[in-house]
Amino acid sequence: MGGNLSKYAPIFLVLALSGILFLLRNIHTLERWNCQSVSSLYQLRSSISSVLKPAGQFLALDHNQTFCLHLGQEPSSEEAHEERYLLDSIAWPGASRRGVPVRKSSDPAHSYFVIQPPGSGQATWRVGGKLEVLVHMQNFLGQPKRYGGDFLLARIRSLEIGAGASGRVVDRRNGMYAVELPLLWSGQAQVEVTLVHSSEAVGVLKRLREERPDRVYFKSLFRSGFLSETTVCNLCLPTGPKQAALCNYTDSHTGEPWYCYKPRLLDCDTRVNHAKGGYKKNLLTTTESLLFASFAIKAPVQALGMDNITILPAIKGLSLMHRDQVKFMPPGYYYQGSWRPLSGMPIQQFNDSSAIIQCLSGKLFYMYGDSTVRQWFEYLNAFVPELKEFNLYSPKNVGPYMAVDSINNILLTYRCHGPPIRFSTVSSNELRYIANELDGLTGGHDTIVAISIWSHFSTFPLEVYLRRLRHIRRAIARLLDRAPGTLVVVRTANPQKLDPEVSLYNSDWFSVQLDAVLRAMFRSMRGVLLLDAWDMTLAHPIQPHLLHPAPDIVKNMIDLILSHVCPDKQDKKS
Repeated sequence: MGGNLSKYAPIFLVLALSGILFLLRNIHTLERWNCQSVSSLYQLRSSISSVLKPAGQFLALDHNQTFCLHLGQEPSSEEAHEERYLLDSIAWPGASRRGVPVRKSSDPAHSYFVIQPPGSGQATWRVGGKLEVLVHMQNFLGQPKRYGGDFLLARIRSLEIGAGASGRVVDRRNGMYAVELPLLWSGQAQVEVTLVHSSEAVGVLKRLREERPDRVYFKSLFRSGFLSETTVCNLCLPTGPKQAALCNYTDSHTGEPWYCYKPRLLDCDTRVNHAKGGYKKNLLTTTESLLFASFAIKAPVQALGMDNITILPAIKGLSLMHRDQVKFMPPGYYYQGSWRPLSGMPIQQFNDSSAIIQCLSGKLFYMYGDSTVRQWFEYLNAFVPELKEFNLYSPKNVGPYMAVDSINNILLTYRCHGPPIRFSTVSSNELRYIANELDGLTGGHDTIVAISIWSHFSTFPLEVYLRRLRHIRRAIARLLDRAPGTLVVVRTANPQKLDPEVSLYNSDWFSVQLDAVLRAMFRSMRGVLLLDAWDMTLAHPIQPHLLHPAPDIVKNMIDLILSHVCPDKQDKKS
């Protein structure tokens, strides 16, 4: 009997293997089985796959500088020329210098600044003039640096009166930096100079942006019945014989690319959500990591001598905007905690909800983008009790959100922008591109559109961001063409608190470059209000380095927008 069984053993083995292969190839039909059977079989299959899966699939993105820049809609010849011009205009001096020993890199402790005497033969500083400061950068050996490229920020402030303004830093490319600060109020004022990153650290950040755009990775969950899989997603993914096939989620209207690795057992149309996968580690060499020590990031540069001055009142007849002496003027400044624009529409204080209701009555206010514009929705929704938020069962901090005042006919909405976006989990059905949303708006004098899109693009080459802004700009042009009365607000980037890890993904250096591109693309666009969040944050006398600006900064931003929505009210008061 045993001999007969052994004779048929190969046949039984072939039949068993055939059965298993049949089940695995027809796994969807197993959903009709009971949950426990399917789950057990799938776990077995997943266990086998995990053993056979090549190591490092989640880290397999090619370090390709082009990062699939050919994807997306082809720019027109004019747009391609604009792109080349913008990239050339923001080229950072000294960023290509490599191999400098850490001891010869910029040291904020050895560096110093000197306040220059008042100019034009004057003995005092007065409102309407300027303050000049010279920054001397030195290395850790206490030696003067002979080249530029350091990322510095400068500002002037008076805590006692809640005043502050940003300054302009000019790189002389010889280790010295000229700072110009406007004098906009009288009294005591303190100068602050901050080294955000040394020129050597900027060179590392530039390399990461070009070579490691995968340092933040994304994932999507796929589900059908009892089966679920999670795969890696990004703007561009490597393919090859050792890689899984791709699911192509390129937007059919804008051409914005997005891909996920195809699940082994499920189809591409079973994608459930999108989420940030995580941050890659071990991006730096040991030497490079020393450039991002805590004491070298967002570090104060001390004054040699005094760091404060006394500003006297302006000479009678001298305008605050006296540009004969002051070549640089920021968009505004803080005084007694309120933002005061130096040009354009006078700002109005909307200090109670009734004033906001009166201004927004009959208005539709659409907000699109990242969490920095979501702050505006949250501020208005909390400050105006007449607004009632609809429960859309949206994930916290993700949206979409909606609030309505049915009596005064006010609608507020917020929706996040499309990928790449690093929110925790976004339903795949809620992934919308801003350009497409704008194309769906009727627009008109009753419509306000606010856009903020920058922070989630900090890890990608600038060409990726340029492409996204082009699509949005085209959509804004179409919206304003069919509905010229629409008010479109484009929010700029802003500085934030940095540490050694955050610097590699969300450094202010990435943000300031994105900011320069955004300003250039929208500054001269008629019908668009460019809200300068960078200066409104940096100039704040108390909290100049928050990714999500403080509530009083948000209030000033809302006041600025509403002053453009309701200019007649301000005219009547003036």
